Amino acid sequence: NVQVITDPFGRLLRASPALPGAVHDIKAARTHGIIDALTETGVECWADKGYRGAGGTIRMPYRGRWETLSAGQQTANRSHAKIRTLVEQAMATLKTWRLLRKLRCSTTRITNLAQAVLTLHLTCSN
Repeated sequence: NVQVITDPFGRLLRASPALPGAVHDIKAARTHGIIDALTETGVECWADKGYRGAGGTIRMPYRGRWETLSAGQQTANRSHAKIRTLVEQAMATLKTWRLLRKLRCSTTRITNLAQAVLTLHLTCSN
């Protein structure tokens, strides 16, 4: 589980140290202090439903079946999905590195590999 932060344009900014895959997203974000840092600085973040209950400046889509959501909630979820598309594109960019697709090694090694890939990606994209 590696937490990735992008800017509003979908550019990769940061990759957190790796945690075992069984660690839930919200726990990983709390472990690395991401939620507290975003809240303290007032930076809004659009996250997926895995961060439900994070609080602070983390924004999530409304929960529930599409048919049961009000028209306003459906509109908000559509808008949220459009913003999240940029993040998903950044994640897809990371996953184009075959090295990161199916890692079966220690989290220390995964952290080093993810940060090296992020560095290479940022160097090549500038």
